[in-house]
Amino acid sequence: MTTAVAATSPNKFKIGLTFKAAAGFDAEWITPTVYGENAEEVATNAVNLMKALADKGVIDLAAMAAKKVRETHQPTAGKGGNNAPKTFQGGKVQTQQSAPAADGDSCTHGRTLREGNGTKGAWAALFCSAPKGSQCDPLWRQKDGSFS
Repeated sequence: MTTAVAATSPNKFKIGLTFKAAAGFDAEWITPTVYGENAEEVATNAVNLMKALADKGVIDLAAMAAKKVRETHQPTAGKGGNNAPKTFQGGKVQTQQSAPAADGDSCTHGRTLREGNGTKGAWAALFCSAPKGSQCDPLWRQKDGSFS
């Protein structure tokens, strides 16, 4: 059996890793930190950590635990729960806006307006608010400003 030992002396090199299940702030995160006495050691330690997290099922277990919490516990507004998801854009946190359904939209879950800039320029879409796996297709903003 191997026991993890915390570094007892300062290491010259340190890297923080973030593994996110999705782009939003509401996605589950695993954020380990890897240390080493030199750059090569910290890189090797990072690779070993990533492989171990995947091989030992830590990533899958974290995702299952987060899903269970979402299914069994509803956040209270103002108490750590915020119904308006956030995105990070232009160096600032952007609150996503709830959007009305487009004409002829059959989504019954409600939609959230998300906007951004990609390699092809500005974009906007109305995304289904249902949990992953049961979401309706997004509606993309067209050149005339409508969504379809």
